[in-house]
Amino acid sequence: MTMAETNHPGERMSVIVLTHNRARELMRTLEMMVALPEKPNLVVVDNASHDNTAEQVRRYYPHVHVVSLDRNVGAAARNLGVQQVFTPYVAFCDDDTWWESGSLARATELLDAYPNVAVLSARILVGEDERLDPVCAAMANSPLESGRLPGKALFGFMAGASVFRREAFLKAGGYEPALFLGGEEGLLAIDLAARGWAMVYAPQLTVHHHPSPNRDARTRRKLLARNAIWVACLRLRWPTVLSASYRALLEAMRGGVFFATLFDTVPGIPWTLRNRRVVPASVDAMYRKTRL
Repeated sequence: MTMAETNHPGERMSVIVLTHNRARELMRTLEMMVALPEKPNLVVVDNASHDNTAEQVRRYYPHVHVVSLDRNVGAAARNLGVQQVFTPYVAFCDDDTWWESGSLARATELLDAYPNVAVLSARILVGEDERLDPVCAAMANSPLESGRLPGKALFGFMAGASVFRREAFLKAGGYEPALFLGGEEGLLAIDLAARGWAMVYAPQLTVHHHPSPNRDARTRRKLLARNAIWVACLRLRWPTVLSASYRALLEAMRGGVFFATLFDTVPGIPWTLRNRRVVPASVDAMYRKTRL
């Protein structure tokens, strides 16, 4: 039975919404989400906001489950959200994104039909004029062999615009807390691939993204570079580690955060080496084919 057929769609799909100090944006997202015909279970994970986010959700959306954290743990807060639900499928969005009507039903049908798929990454439309996010073109042109998959095979996904098979998410370990935010998908994608799971771009699913003005672009550039290096050290073969690190530092230099990236990256290298677990050559090759 698919979500489209059941009278209780919340039994099949939950949505985890991650937020931090964006109460206004979150209220708009929840307005859109509660209006969905699929009526998924909704869980808001509040990353230690100090703008009364949790209080506003409880006041205006009392049926939405709120997980309030006493400190900001970044992307790993999504792990706590997943632990709160028991549906076979879990969709994710952020406080400035929401799922289009019908997309979660289609996601359920796809995951039911393709048991080897761990995650579907949706098409993302940005802003009031609904511009296609450039990352979607990159996903649509993935160089990986797609075979019998329902869309282009990926070696990654967009964290805030994805639908997961809950079992796959949990067995792969979810998001690594040390990465915080910024390219946090990288390690989870590698671990999913190492376990034999497929990741797919599914443009028949749509997420709307109205970017919040409350953004720190410089810090994000630094974290993207740092996390790319850490993820490479944690899982990839040394030639790939060197190539990935060079590429990340080059991007950091172009973004004006080279020294900030070094300052943030170097102290974590011993941790990456202690936790290093090299993936099979086939997975390393997929990384090189899609990232380098």
